[in-house]
Amino acid sequence: MYPFIFRTVFSRMDPETAHHLVVPVIRVLGVPPFSAITRRLTAPDPSLRVEALGRVFDSPFGVAAGFDKNAIMVSGLGALGFGHVEIGTVTAVPQEGNPRPRLFRLVSDRALINRMGFNNRGAAAAASRLRRLRRARRRPVIGANIGKSRIVDVEHATSDYVTSTKLVAPEADYLVVNVSSPNTPGLRGLQAVDTLRPLLEAVRDAAGSTPLLVKIAPDLDDDEVTAIASLAVETGLAGLIATNTTIARDGLLADDERIAAIGAGGLSGAPLRRRSLEVLRLVRAAVPREFCVIAAGGVETAADVQERLDAGADLVQGYTAFIYRGPLWARQINRGLVQLRRGAGRA
Repeated sequence: MYPFIFRTVFSRMDPETAHHLVVPVIRVLGVPPFSAITRRLTAPDPSLRVEALGRVFDSPFGVAAGFDKNAIMVSGLGALGFGHVEIGTVTAVPQEGNPRPRLFRLVSDRALINRMGFNNRGAAAAASRLRRLRRARRRPVIGANIGKSRIVDVEHATSDYVTSTKLVAPEADYLVVNVSSPNTPGLRGLQAVDTLRPLLEAVRDAAGSTPLLVKIAPDLDDDEVTAIASLAVETGLAGLIATNTTIARDGLLADDERIAAIGAGGLSGAPLRRRSLEVLRLVRAAVPREFCVIAAGGVETAADVQERLDAGADLVQGYTAFIYRGPLWARQINRGLVQLRRGAGRA
């Protein structure tokens, strides 16, 4: 049913408009009695439970940052079967993001290009919503992804991140420092080890007991990936997310003229699969086993998720394929994982 709806309705709409139309539906699914009905159809099998970051996740598969920027769909996404929801990216200063259009589908590539620019209502608003969610009886594990406010100069980025940290860290199950989005000027420069170390140390101290992770770009070279992974361990972080979107445009099926017309932005979805898997393996080889590694990028099927778990990921995140697979995507992934494991004798 959903593929038909996508082809006949959503694919003809601006992607961001289509997203906003879906938001209220997902929110309703998180409200009783709809949440209970939804969970009967989508609840992950108990065999999929996994422990990481000091929490129990009902499934290793969750929603990556970017889908729920303002923490308004968490309950609904949890009801749909996602084991965790990473909200954000949120910034200390509320901001509108980049001008529209800023989200583009590459249907033939099962991909998206976005240059959203951290559009969000601010860390204080997110903290308020997270505070209410923490009191909920049934909810997924909640992560909060924080980034630099656009109006803040790069040289003042650390204090800006610390402001967000103090607001959202006490209300989140884990916190992620995003220094890898290509859509905020100067942000990716913060991934340089000499710059990143004091930033991570300051955020770590401000986060207190909340587990802290850093999210990196797939466009780093292998040595840079290994260096940042080692730095994350040295500075006492709990984990790392590999990876964010890419600025590369290699091997796409979409027409070159269309790609040029879209312009700048981060590419996500199936074309990212190979490099994100390579980065995952590099990170896992550089960190101790107890260090949490979350895989993201190019994940669409249960086989993709299991491949990341077999490569050393503790958890796996997705976003782009939600657009193409629809609201039962997590259910498909979770049931597929159970079948794969039974077939391999791992259930």
